[in-house]
Amino acid sequence: MWKFIIIVAVIALLVYLVIAYYPPLGGKSSAESQKRIQRSPNFADGKFRNQIDTPMKYGFKDTVEALYKTVKGTPNSRPKKSNPSVPFDAKAFSASSDDQVIWFGHSTLLLKVSGVKLLIDPVFSNYAAPVRYFGPKRYSYELPATIEELPVIDAVLISHDHYDHLDYRSIRKLKEKVKQFIVPLGVSGHLTKWGIDPERIVELDWWDEQSFQGLTLVSTPARHFSGRNVNDSGSTLWSSWVIMGDRSKIYFSGDSGYAPHFKEIGSKYGPFDLTLMETGQYDEKWANIHMTPEESLQANQEVQGKLMVPIHWGAFTLALHSWTDPIERAKRAADQLGTALATPKLGEPVIIGAEEFPSSTWWEE
Repeated sequence: MWKFIIIVAVIALLVYLVIAYYPPLGGKSSAESQKRIQRSPNFADGKFRNQIDTPMKYGFKDTVEALYKTVKGTPNSRPKKSNPSVPFDAKAFSASSDDQVIWFGHSTLLLKVSGVKLLIDPVFSNYAAPVRYFGPKRYSYELPATIEELPVIDAVLISHDHYDHLDYRSIRKLKEKVKQFIVPLGVSGHLTKWGIDPERIVELDWWDEQSFQGLTLVSTPARHFSGRNVNDSGSTLWSSWVIMGDRSKIYFSGDSGYAPHFKEIGSKYGPFDLTLMETGQYDEKWANIHMTPEESLQANQEVQGKLMVPIHWGAFTLALHSWTDPIERAKRAADQLGTALATPKLGEPVIIGAEEFPSSTWWEE
């Protein structure tokens, strides 16, 4: 009996130590950040809340069903070969005066707006998980560029703290290459634990505007949730982002279910020259927190987007649809609505405001 008690105690201690100290699981907000969190109109009963009721009923039966489907496998869940990509030309990117965006797969994006270099949701690791070799595996190990090949980044924007958007190893590698981190309220606790100086972090609540090197950056609502540890669900905010420069206005949806905030954002800040809209990793049981491609096109219309780039696909399988389903459905919906849809390969620049933009069906190759 005593041996059993000792074994249980040791296991419990190890679990506690992992939860408390394993770096990829993140950290706690500072006392100053906690004061702001408590004052936030979006925080109630110990958690951040969406603007509208967002039930996420996912019980034991749903978990078992999802595990069964995952083990069984989904046809065409991953590409049979590496996705085609365009090698990143750091010199051309830095020298160009064009406002532009380069997609690295999923929701990782490199932007240049009014000469300011922005990196959004940088995930350069091969697994979207806290432990290597576990969790969703990247389709292709060959990205258009490594972190070392990127230019100095003026600011990193983070949408929320899930592993496929906020990656410990990528942030550690970027630490000395980024001047500023601009994040939703509460997310700074993860970054400071990973060695980022608090003075280089700006936290924003929904509708907060931040002037940065001539740009106006706005943390805007999304319909989602947060948390990366076993006991921190809702402890940090999730955001979409508005980026406004001298020549271009850009909207990044982050992860979001379809909701009225799109019309509200469009009314306040639209029209947008470019939208970067979540289009993949959906399921009928996640309908409140992830959009279908058709909803993404509708949301693009509501924020008044002139040109849309579908994101949140093309790198990891996180849902039970085929890997090409998001872009195929998005293209059909765009054709029906008469919406301009850019379909860049990984690493292929999209020049904002240009008459021509990438539109090949490269996923069929």
